[in-house]
Amino acid sequence: MNLEYVDIFYCHRYDPETPVEETLRAIDDLIRQGKILYAGVSEWSAAQIEEAMRVADQFLLDRIVVNQPQYNMFLRYIEKEVIPVSEKYGVGQVVFSPLAQGVLTGKYKADRIPEDSRASNKSINNIIKDMLNRSIFSKVEQLENLANELDITLPSLALAWILRQSNVSSTLTGASKPSQVEENVKAVGIQLSDEVIQKIEGILE
Repeated sequence: MNLEYVDIFYCHRYDPETPVEETLRAIDDLIRQGKILYAGVSEWSAAQIEEAMRVADQFLLDRIVVNQPQYNMFLRYIEKEVIPVSEKYGVGQVVFSPLAQGVLTGKYKADRIPEDSRASNKSINNIIKDMLNRSIFSKVEQLENLANELDITLPSLALAWILRQSNVSSTLTGASKPSQVEENVKAVGIQLSDEVIQKIEGILE
């Protein structure tokens, strides 16, 4: 990569065939060599994160400091166990798919799926197709109306909600146009009141 070091090195998915101690020792070596600054994991369960912390402390190895899970308004599985364990050990979340594969952009409607979109491509729509149902469309419409009331876009509302979560350090967004990047960045400056958060939770129930 022509870099002297990388800021964060992620272990993508838990490897059941490799002892956690071996993984953590390799990470510890890379940190001590100055090749990486911090280590993280992606989509590890609460139990796996806790195991990594126990092993790191047992052998005096560098701890992981970040987890990269999928997280958005419609996919909140990490709230039950992963976030509590992460908070216990000081691990932050850098989440991906905050716009739910594009569902939270509002471009998908009950009567309109763009032909050139991810959802219309059967070879890559395995995840998103499960979200294209009447219940989700109804919630997206309500969220879009709330965003309009706040004079912001639906993606900005979804990203601002993500960034407001206490254990979320940052979020990874995808974009096909520069204008989408510019629009997404605006979410950083949006403050959502407790009243708005309650309205969002009411919609998502």
